[in-house]
Amino acid sequence: MLVKSKTVLCVFAFFVFCAVLPAQDNNMVLHFQEYLGYVKKYHPIARQAQLNIAMGEANLMKARGGFDPKIEVDYDRKQFKGTEYWDRLNTTFKIPTWFGLELKGNYAQNQGDFINPEETVPTDGLYSAGVSMSLGQGFWINERMATLRKAKYFREQSKADQDLLVNGVLYKASLAYFDWLRAYLDYKVYEDFVQNAQVRLEGIKQRANAGDIAVIDTVEAKINFQNRILGREQAKVRLMKSSLNLSNFLWIDEVPVELQPEVVPDIEVGSKIDVTLQIEGQGLDSLILENHPKMQSLGYKIDGLKVDKRLKANKLLPKLDVEYNFLTETPELINSFVTDEFKGGVTFRLPLFLRKERGDLKLAKFKLKDMQFERDNAQVEIFNKITALYRELDSYAVQNQLIMDIVTNYGSLLNAEERKFSLGESSVFLINSRESKLIDARLKQNEVQNKFYYTKAKLFKSLAINPINL
Repeated sequence: MLVKSKTVLCVFAFFVFCAVLPAQDNNMVLHFQEYLGYVKKYHPIARQAQLNIAMGEANLMKARGGFDPKIEVDYDRKQFKGTEYWDRLNTTFKIPTWFGLELKGNYAQNQGDFINPEETVPTDGLYSAGVSMSLGQGFWINERMATLRKAKYFREQSKADQDLLVNGVLYKASLAYFDWLRAYLDYKVYEDFVQNAQVRLEGIKQRANAGDIAVIDTVEAKINFQNRILGREQAKVRLMKSSLNLSNFLWIDEVPVELQPEVVPDIEVGSKIDVTLQIEGQGLDSLILENHPKMQSLGYKIDGLKVDKRLKANKLLPKLDVEYNFLTETPELINSFVTDEFKGGVTFRLPLFLRKERGDLKLAKFKLKDMQFERDNAQVEIFNKITALYRELDSYAVQNQLIMDIVTNYGSLLNAEERKFSLGESSVFLINSRESKLIDARLKQNEVQNKFYYTKAKLFKSLAINPINL
């Protein structure tokens, strides 16, 4: 069974998951692609990133609410000691539209002994239909329009931010997998050489008993065997820690799960990383920074700040609102709406110094400029980082080949030394020395390979890819 969790559901789910994985040395293999697939689907941060899209949609719905039609009913009545002071009913239906235009229909019915003369209407009430409009401040852009435009930009920015968040958690999960793989390979190195040291110790004991070599050689062989066991135990601790670190990224249905000792990483992961992380074929010549999620996010922030700047600039205009309403007692007759019977008005307002408005506009310009500087800096940083990583990958490709050759040569030296020892032309000390060099070389090989995989993960993060194949 792959995992141990707090619920039977998780245990069963991972048992089924592992049942389809091929065996590697009689162990169950957790493949890199399946592992990242579980991280992307179930990890809390990855699921939290999905909330950004929902928040963007909710924010857009809220902004569109500013253009929703509205019904208003105002009813007020007073009656005291048999006298009806007033009975007022005022209903209004409003339709806000773009460019500060608002359509409005109204019905008013007022009666009572103490009604204000200007509120007097026909017995059956008075109907009106008209329009109000801002001709100065609020015509080309107003709060409703600005809020809706910014909400649309925020929705698109949320999509880019989601890619960044998912990419970030997959990057950290990848590093945890590579560390787990390195710890596993280091443990296998020590495990192999523990077996070699044990076989060599038994052989030297037999030769010492037969008088072919000195008895003291058995002591040296035993010390070497004990050193190998010590190295294996230390590697086992590192493997355990890396396994627990990997478990931080494994969740099923909001329940954390834990790897079992029999689960091992895929040692052939090197040929699959590029495809899994979708960095295959992502050369510098095909790099389009405008499509980078970080650049897109900053771009949408800038678009929102531009809307703010336009709104603040619009506040410098005088406030000039006009309203015109046709009045009629018989709204069912279209020809009853005549221009001679109307209610209208004009409102004009302009602060003399506009210090508040001019200050707000300057602040909006500063914020916009600041974000533009941040975008320009991010563009250069991203390009230079990606360029450096491609060159680093080229170097690690050479280093991997070199360390592979070094391991092969150290292996040849050890084999030759063992043959010489069997002919009585060498010593246990030289064999142990050759073996120690080979162990160091194989551990170095694992380290270089790990750095190579790390660099690929860094390239994946720098490109901010959100893999669609997981």
